[in-house]
Amino acid sequence: MSRARSKARRGALQALYQWQLSGDDSLSSIEAQLLAERELGDIDVDYFHELLTQIDRRRAEFDTRLAPMLDRPLEQLDPVERAILWLGLYELDARWDIPFRVVISEALELAKQFGGDQAHRYVNAVLDRLARELRVAERAL
Repeated sequence: MSRARSKARRGALQALYQWQLSGDDSLSSIEAQLLAERELGDIDVDYFHELLTQIDRRRAEFDTRLAPMLDRPLEQLDPVERAILWLGLYELDARWDIPFRVVISEALELAKQFGGDQAHRYVNAVLDRLARELRVAERAL
C-alpha cells in the first residue's frame, strides 16, 4: 500500500464530499480545482482520477447495492460516510489487486480521521458485509 495511493483516497474523499454538498458542481471540475490548487500533495493522480471517474459513473449502482446494507435510508447517511462507502465498494468490486483487508483498513482510517465519533464502526460493518459478498474466495484463504 503506497502513501501516494492513500493520499489519492483522501483526495477523492474530499472531492466526493465537496461534490455532495455543492449540488451543482461537476465532479470533474472539483477534481481539476483540487489538482490545480495542489492541496493534495504527492498523490497518485491516475488513481485519484480513476476513483472519481468510476464512482461518478457507477454511483446509482453503488447506491442500490449499499441500500440493503444500511440501517437507515441512504439519504440520511453523513456525506463523509457515504463517500467512504462509495470508495470502499468501488475497490472491493473492481480492484481485486487490493486485498479486502487493505480496502477496509484504508476506509477505517478515513472514517476515523474525517467521520463522526462512531463512523469507523459503521463503515467497518457495512464494508465487512460487502466483502463477504464480493470477495468470497479471498476471505476463504
